[in-house]
Amino acid sequence: MPNLYTEIQIEAPKAQVWQALIHKEDWRWWNTFLFDCDPNRPFIPGREVSLALCRLEGEEETSLRPRVTLVQPEHCLRWVSRIPGIRSEHVFELQELGPNRTQYIHRERLSGLLAGVFLPFIRQDEKQGTYRMARQLKRYVEQGYRPRPRTYERRYY
Repeated sequence: MPNLYTEIQIEAPKAQVWQALIHKEDWRWWNTFLFDCDPNRPFIPGREVSLALCRLEGEEETSLRPRVTLVQPEHCLRWVSRIPGIRSEHVFELQELGPNRTQYIHRERLSGLLAGVFLPFIRQDEKQGTYRMARQLKRYVEQGYRPRPRTYERRYY
């Protein structure tokens, strides 16, 4: 199964990094890889969210509707998206390295009949995008980001 892997150390408490990651409605302030297309749909296990990704800055966005499979506060966020022939699982994991140091890990696992066919065409660009997101998250959190409470209503469909 093809995989992509990115990690970076962030000089901030795990709780603070988690808040920046989980509040997708604030991604527009720091994230040029993943975009929130519907801020009224928070990460809730079993629910689809509407996102877009941009592998290379300035490139056209690719829309996706992944289903959230795990939200383990301050530890792990996971979702799965599918297109015919390809299943993509994104896993975001946080590990505490000390009181003010966090290891951020982003894994993408690709599977399905066409994963091996398409991966050579997107591997380098996707890797650049996940690494760019890690660096941007690090910069955003280390420069004084403070979590804000959610300002929208939860809606159940």
